[in-house]
Amino acid sequence: MAVPFSHLSVRLSAPKSHQSATEHYCTASGYAKCHSLSHVNSWRSAANYVAQQDGRSKFTGKPLVSKHLMKRRVGVWKCATIEEIEAEKSLIENDAKERMEKTIETIRSNFNAVRSGRANPAMLDRVEVEYYGSPVSLKSIAQISTPDASSLLIQPYDKSSLKAVEKAIVSSDLDLTPNNDGEVIRLSVPQLTSERRKELTKIVAKQAEEGKVAIRNIRRDAIKAYEKLEKEKKLSEDNVKDLSSDLQKLTDSYMKKIESLQAQKEKELLKV
Repeated sequence: MAVPFSHLSVRLSAPKSHQSATEHYCTASGYAKCHSLSHVNSWRSAANYVAQQDGRSKFTGKPLVSKHLMKRRVGVWKCATIEEIEAEKSLIENDAKERMEKTIETIRSNFNAVRSGRANPAMLDRVEVEYYGSPVSLKSIAQISTPDASSLLIQPYDKSSLKAVEKAIVSSDLDLTPNNDGEVIRLSVPQLTSERRKELTKIVAKQAEEGKVAIRNIRRDAIKAYEKLEKEKKLSEDNVKDLSSDLQKLTDSYMKKIESLQAQKEKELLKV
């Protein structure tokens, strides 16, 4: 929060010889103390007196400030407001959440691409087709359905792309043979052997671990961002500890999501 600036008054005492006019004030902005009092001319300065008609000198009662003091402006510190600090904290938190969500979506997509013994349109999510010179996702140029539990039916919106779709499926790692009849493409999804199921389970476990590493890295980046705010004096050490604790809870929740997706996929792979 911006520090409110108030006027600070410092009283000076004049020499005893002029007790009747012994006061003047030095004002400073914010928390800056008036350390420049030594630059205020003495009350004995001739400049503080004026000559009267009777030849006597009269004290003006006005303090004289040296040119050096006038030129020396009191510094004003611009502090971040509470709103600005909260905005930075929210930005870090939202960025971490957004990146963690994207990690979960990537893991889900990777798991869907791992072929199980049951037909699922999501198996083709990562298949890209060369369409008019540009790679596009298969699901964006074709309708995919499951006539039964062991087959997939692919019907391109543009029949001229059938060969390109067929080529893309053959080139993928799905290990499926497409049947192109000139109208649609049919895919038969064979049952997995016990050995193949175990291999795929290991692949899923590896993908899950990669996802957890990504989540930990996101947490690390967020903590570094909080520590940066601490160095800039925008957050206290206790603030950083509290925020790191909240971040750890968020991290744990996303770790559990990954474990849940992994368990679900492994169950699907091991189901005969």
